[in-house]
Amino acid sequence: MIQLQQTKSLDKHYLEELGFVWHTDSDESSYIADRLVVISEEEAEAYYEAGNRLYEMFIEAGEHIIKNNLFHEIGIPFNLVELIKASWESEVHWHLYGRFDLAGGIDNQPIKLLEFNADTPTALFETAIIQWAILKKNSLNEEGQFNGLYEALIDNFKRLVTLEESVDAFEERYEGWKFLFTSIKGDTEEEQTVRLLQHIATEAGYETQFAYIDEIEFGKESGIVYEGETYELWFKLIPWEDIALEEPDLAMILKDIVLDQKAIIFNPAYTLMFQSKGMLKILWDLFPNDPLLLESSFEPLKNQKQVAKPIFGREGGSVSILNADGTTEAKIEGGYANHKMVYQAYTKLPTDTEGSSYQAGLFYVYESCALGFRKGGLILDNMSKFVGHIVR
Repeated sequence: MIQLQQTKSLDKHYLEELGFVWHTDSDESSYIADRLVVISEEEAEAYYEAGNRLYEMFIEAGEHIIKNNLFHEIGIPFNLVELIKASWESEVHWHLYGRFDLAGGIDNQPIKLLEFNADTPTALFETAIIQWAILKKNSLNEEGQFNGLYEALIDNFKRLVTLEESVDAFEERYEGWKFLFTSIKGDTEEEQTVRLLQHIATEAGYETQFAYIDEIEFGKESGIVYEGETYELWFKLIPWEDIALEEPDLAMILKDIVLDQKAIIFNPAYTLMFQSKGMLKILWDLFPNDPLLLESSFEPLKNQKQVAKPIFGREGGSVSILNADGTTEAKIEGGYANHKMVYQAYTKLPTDTEGSSYQAGLFYVYESCALGFRKGGLILDNMSKFVGHIVR
């Protein structure tokens, strides 16, 4: 059984002062759990090593997809293929950050990859700021977490200029590039996440600005323009697949902007390959029976319990748990059922005494750097809770 430590809840006013305003779910319950997952140093180290190993596997799988032209197989829209190839081949298209969703790792359960949120990962604010604040407000050891996310992002922003592990040369190489950060209007969680990233980039040394997507001008010749200023660097918390499917004209313009070297976009287009859950099947083909992986296929697995999920989807939408006989044990409706499905062998998540399930979120920023947890039912959805952790 998972080990938990009770904590005092953070005051809503205090959370809002930090900029964290999505603290209460639609049923008026707190989104932030009043307890911490207790893990050992050995478990923290195992998560660290797992994330680093998994990222190496994703790189190899990405190379395999490009070499064998498997874009259609993993659901990549055709109008992004050229852009994905271009961003993959040039080292200036740096992967800023991503988040692995993992089963196990605690309560003597092996770590297993569930999926990789590589393009537009959320829970960044919660992981970097809120779970640290829980320790501080409860007079616990503020260093007692596997949580270097904030500092890792500062360094990785600098690597966009140095293009190497060391960030020491950032100041002498930085040429005053303007960095524009963007989200859509009306989604406070996404906007505040983007504004946190903007703040971190500013601290790293960039000149930054924020704009909503509909306030920006995009042009093949002009590049990315906001209020008369041209931006060489652009971060967007807008999924690449949404741009490709819902704004195909914009996708074409962005391709031209990148190919003409007028701007660099983060996260790069190639992260959509990593984001696709079709990668789970590719990984299993390349690394069958790897201890970090679960068997995955585009066809239902025979005679075993499994999870069916769309290759693109969020917050558990259109996900089902299927029993070995094909019957449905649990299902969440959603707007992603039109996507191709991938079938992944089922693995039980760690649980507490109340039967709630816990899923680890491991952030990867050049290397594994931070851990947080989500708590929910058999399938974690948008009503799941964020749970911090403490290392003992």
